[in-house]
Amino acid sequence: MPYAVNDFLRLLFGRRARLRWIHLILGGALAMPYVFVGQLVVGPAMDSRYVFNDLPLQLLSFAVGLPLAAVTAAVFPLTRPLESGAVRSLCDIGADRLAHGPARTWAAKGRAAAWFTLHLGFGGIISGMSLAVPPFAGFLTALPLLVWLGGDTLVELPGPLDHTWVLALAPVAGVATMLALAGCAAVSGTLLARWAPALLGPAPEDRLAAAEARAADLAVRNRLARELHDSVGHALSAVTLQASAARRVLDTDPEFVREALAAIEDTTRRTVGELDAVLGVLRDGDAPGTAPAPTLAGDLAGLLRRTRACGLRVTSTVGVDPEALPPVLSREAYRIVQEGLSNALKHAGDGTSVTLGIGITDGHLEITVENPLERAPSCRPGGGHGLRGIADRARLLGGTAEAGPERGAWRLHVRLPMKGPA
Repeated sequence: MPYAVNDFLRLLFGRRARLRWIHLILGGALAMPYVFVGQLVVGPAMDSRYVFNDLPLQLLSFAVGLPLAAVTAAVFPLTRPLESGAVRSLCDIGADRLAHGPARTWAAKGRAAAWFTLHLGFGGIISGMSLAVPPFAGFLTALPLLVWLGGDTLVELPGPLDHTWVLALAPVAGVATMLALAGCAAVSGTLLARWAPALLGPAPEDRLAAAEARAADLAVRNRLARELHDSVGHALSAVTLQASAARRVLDTDPEFVREALAAIEDTTRRTVGELDAVLGVLRDGDAPGTAPAPTLAGDLAGLLRRTRACGLRVTSTVGVDPEALPPVLSREAYRIVQEGLSNALKHAGDGTSVTLGIGITDGHLEITVENPLERAPSCRPGGGHGLRGIADRARLLGGTAEAGPERGAWRLHVRLPMKGPA
């Protein structure tokens, strides 16, 4: 029995019930301007100067003001996010069940208007009861004490109520009245919490917009992942080979060691700059501002120089003017060449000859990277990300990418349309 009483009191006066009661009081406060406008309409219409002192006219003013509240909610799209914020904070409704942005369609505006009207309607009633019931309940509870202290001087009961049993039951009636008020508030708050997801929840267009935002965010993350893999992965492969070669000739060729260390310093400094640019995108959500992306026009020569410093004999044939390439094509082509040379660094031995060809055929920029298959390609877990990145870049530009063994050599062949995807 005590547990049932505790559960009952928690249902009426627990934290959730109190917060929902506050939400109803908020609705009553929001209803006051509309009630005042309703009084301005009802007073002249009913030819009454005493609207404030007439309960029926007050209720009529309240009823007249609610349609005005609905119109306000339909006209102002921000009503929905503001109401959703109040519901999340006070009605214990998960954020995933409520819309976050303004209502954009008439259907969503209609649901928001219906919710706003219900919130102000229930809130106005419960607010009025919250103002009137507690003083009355307090009077009933204290009635026996008032009669005992002052008799008819303080309280004069009507004849039908001037009985001892009435005084004995008055405190019980006072407590029951407060429980009834709490019960009305709890029921109203529960109903509003149940209706909130249907009236304030995301509409199909909201879900579509959220899905598009997630897709755009995922696309940005994938692009950044490719940039990191291509730039940092190539740099790490180059640094690893340079450090390994320097370690082998540390005692016999100090000059080569100095050159290798200088190349490592140059590679890491350049990679740190590219990494800062990518991390800036992650921090700010904007495009890099200070470190431009490398392109064939400005960075191919440096890439070949650094690759040759790692021990590969790179023979390059460039049959196109890099300056004439579109910026996007030049940038993506650079990354593809970088990844192709990086794969050669990882899988080919020291002193291996690598052939790089860049030219234009039938309106397509063709990139070819070949190196002898002196050893089988690595089968490390997680390998192949670079080839997938090359394929993704080519596909986004409307081109193709093929990689595999061919006549004793590993051959990467990429075709990119000069005019972009169709």
